[in-house]
Amino acid sequence: MTSQASIDAFLAQQRLALAGVSRSGRGFGNAVLQDLSAKGYEILPVHPEAEEVGGLRAYPSLAALPGAVGGLVLVVPPAQTEVLVREALAAGIPRVWMQQGAESEAAIRTCREQGIDAVHGECIMMFARPRGVHRVHRWLWGLLGKLPKPGS
Repeated sequence: MTSQASIDAFLAQQRLALAGVSRSGRGFGNAVLQDLSAKGYEILPVHPEAEEVGGLRAYPSLAALPGAVGGLVLVVPPAQTEVLVREALAAGIPRVWMQQGAESEAAIRTCREQGIDAVHGECIMMFARPRGVHRVHRWLWGLLGKLPKPGS
């Protein structure tokens, strides 16, 4: 289980890269983009082919990002996560959030070995000032004892 300290440290970052957005505007990556942007985060979409996603300039790679970012949100298949974690390391990105379904043991191990603070097995929209269904989901997980413990 991910520590609450890692979750808090990730969410304290205001400038985040996001991989896994679609040019169509549909998909969970786009929902994350809209949700975090609405909550005041500066999101830098990463897409290898799109110049713009959701009205924001998109960047073809993590190396192409302008300036430092505090973390990378991954909403991609596990094999892509493994590649992007190595790119995050090369780009100096200190934190990674592997959205549920994006994580892989190899990527988690790389983060641990290379000193990248990784959140995995958690939904970012349940923790970043949740609203609506995500707020209910977080409450339910708390009731069932599935949330990281404070101070962990």
